[in-house]
Order: sequence, then C-alpha cells, then structure tokens
Amino acid sequence: MPDAGQRADLIAFLKEASDGHGERAVRTAGFQDLKKLGADRQVQAIRYCHDTYHVTTVDGQTADFWEANLRLKTDSSDTGPVAGKPVIMPAGMMGDRASVFFVSPDEISTFIKHQC
Repeated sequence: MPDAGQRADLIAFLKEASDGHGERAVRTAGFQDLKKLGADRQVQAIRYCHDTYHVTTVDGQTADFWEANLRLKTDSSDTGPVAGKPVIMPAGMMGDRASVFFVSPDEISTFIKHQC
C-alpha cells in the first residue's frame, strides 16, 4: 500500500481486530457521535399512517418515508443517541431512505404514534 495514511489505518484496524475488538471497529466505522447531532437530526415525533411514517425533527421539519424505506435501529454505545431522544440519519442516494436510531428497543413502540 503506497499511501502511508491508508496503511496506518489498515494496521490499526487489524491490530484492533486481533485484540478481539474487530466487530466493534466495523460496527462503528463511518458513524458519528449521535449525541452531538443538531436539531435537524433530533427526532421530536414519529407518526404512522397507512404505509407512511411522518418524522418530525426538533427544528420543526417533517419528512415522509414509505414504511419499507425507514429503518428503526438501536445504538446503546457511548456514541448512541440520548435516551428518549432518537435521531434520524439519511440513507440512500435519492433522499427517500433513512434510519432512526433509538437507545433501546423499548423506546421504539412507545415513540411511534399510529395516527392518520
């Protein structure tokens, strides 16, 4: 590998993997600290009607997602969201997909309101 930075990154990753932390390195690669996201990513409410989720963020914006295009995920790590304050991250190149991260599975069903 001619690029010294890439070579150092690969060596660090392999060293962490050999120490038994490789799964964590892969899982967190490319993710930012979800606690530090702005109001445009902090979810205030999620409403479900027919086949659509309506996600409202703290800044007052609402985005609609077809149910197959919204992923509900959990992240209880140190860089996961604050309890009771899920966050949304874009996914997909067309802007029609997203993932909402909760701190635990218990939050998901209590946070989503079925309302048309």
